[in-house]
Amino acid sequence: MPLFQYQALPSTGGRAVKGVIEAEGIRQARALLRERGLLATGIQPEATDERARQRLRIGQAVLTAFSRQLSALLDAGLTVDESLTVLAEQSENVREKRIIAALRNDIASGLSLSAAMLKTPRVFPGFYTSLIRAGEESGRLSCVMQRLAAYLEERAELVGRIALAFIYPAVVFCVSTLVIIGMLTWVVPQMVQVFQGARQTLPLMTRALLAISAFAGDWGGVLCLSLAIAAAIFGLSLRNDEARVRFHAWRLGLPVFGRFERAANTARFAGTLAILTGSGVPLLAALSAAEGVMNNRVQRAAAAGAAAQVREGMGLARALAATRQFPPILIHLTASGEATGRLDRMLERAAQELARDLSRRIEVFTSLLGPAVVLLMGGVVLFIVLAILLPVFEINQFIR
Repeated sequence: MPLFQYQALPSTGGRAVKGVIEAEGIRQARALLRERGLLATGIQPEATDERARQRLRIGQAVLTAFSRQLSALLDAGLTVDESLTVLAEQSENVREKRIIAALRNDIASGLSLSAAMLKTPRVFPGFYTSLIRAGEESGRLSCVMQRLAAYLEERAELVGRIALAFIYPAVVFCVSTLVIIGMLTWVVPQMVQVFQGARQTLPLMTRALLAISAFAGDWGGVLCLSLAIAAAIFGLSLRNDEARVRFHAWRLGLPVFGRFERAANTARFAGTLAILTGSGVPLLAALSAAEGVMNNRVQRAAAAGAAAQVREGMGLARALAATRQFPPILIHLTASGEATGRLDRMLERAAQELARDLSRRIEVFTSLLGPAVVLLMGGVVLFIVLAILLPVFEINQFIR
């Protein structure tokens, strides 16, 4: 059923609203809008440009909710088309409505759900469509969708927990930085006039503060512009594949953050590979799909190299160990899974252990980072205050 873009006015009065509605024609679209209490002022068919569809995106939270709801509807016995119809009716997200309508049209034309999802690669990543295809081929689409939804929820929870842990240090740093900038650009210049009229030798701390304030006033704008230009050049340089690989390798070599990134990428890789292999996807195809969930080019190339070794007959654990880009826990549990025939369970366990360890380390790091930021910024503010007050104390003693 096609989509129509509409503009309408509420029958009770108020601002005009825009949106999309699914209907068999313009007349039915007007009738459906009247049932919702809307008076259509303009209706036109939704464009069905394949390029525009390929550019469509939805947030990770929307995709997770879509997966959970679709799995519940399939588990209740509804067909794929019926499930998508229900989701389209209850969705309030315009982009999601467009995507669901496109999926329904493709399914009505004879395509499978996985083939329809392939037409929207920015919404449904490679591992997602591979998993859906495995569920369709095995006849366990509902079960596969449940595992996929649970995986997306766990990954979103981990990302949210990590982001939340860094909020407090980031807020403290930003507020303190604004306070310091305000003192250097407003308070200190006001005090300079007093110091210059006193005709006395200023303390070293005060002279240093005045030099910093003068530099910030004279060269602050140039410095900010230079940093912006350098950031722009750096961003453009990352479009080169070799430069991006070197940058990603540098990131992995960082003392603390490199370990965080390695563990996060490995947890996503292992979790995705566990779901794919457990759903019947061949190992080589699963490796190719799971490789795409890692955002580090070095580890992605390592996974591709491991897949090439597996294709030549090497075991997965040995192939991963040869790359030297994955933590030992993944290697050991993968070897155990290959030996016992429970590779998917061991990969899932590795993903859980890595995610749990990553979360614990980040909590410890942020618990130390918060006080460290407070002490650092407090020390800077204390330096500025003392540099301002020391000459005042000396003037008072001189007067006495």
